[in-house]
Amino acid sequence: MSTDVPTLDAERDRIRRTHLRPAGERPASTARGLHHTALVSSDVERTVRFYQDVLGFPLTELIENRDYPGSSHFFFDIGNGNLLAFFDFPGLDVGPYAEVLGGLHHIAISVEQEPWDALVARLTEAGVEHEVHSGVSVYFRDPDGARVELIADPLGEMYGEQVL
Repeated sequence: MSTDVPTLDAERDRIRRTHLRPAGERPASTARGLHHTALVSSDVERTVRFYQDVLGFPLTELIENRDYPGSSHFFFDIGNGNLLAFFDFPGLDVGPYAEVLGGLHHIAISVEQEPWDALVARLTEAGVEHEVHSGVSVYFRDPDGARVELIADPLGEMYGEQVL
């Protein structure tokens, strides 16, 4: 893999010039929003305790996974009509969490500043290792190793820049 930064920067600029349209010139998206992002859980109750009790994301449903008998499919409310979902796969050796090409790097969930401050304190109280960046992002791993970011920037912004 090339680490020639000037070449990589030039390629990023070329892609931006070729494909990025100013906000007023972009067509409307064919999507209406993110219904849910689904992750894998090795322990349903531990996942519920973490996401609901530590992070404050209410559990909204727990059903059987229609694609794998005995497996659970469960959902958490992460605000703005969005859901974070999980599956467990009892009896399957899905292995530990791994960041791989085409896989999940992290999920970033927008939280107002005051609750964000409280959540950083809750992570500390719960003994969850975490790193705060720029005073608005906190990164940590869930009980199965998935990387999560809580960001105090509003939806559509990233560190003061409009990205939507």
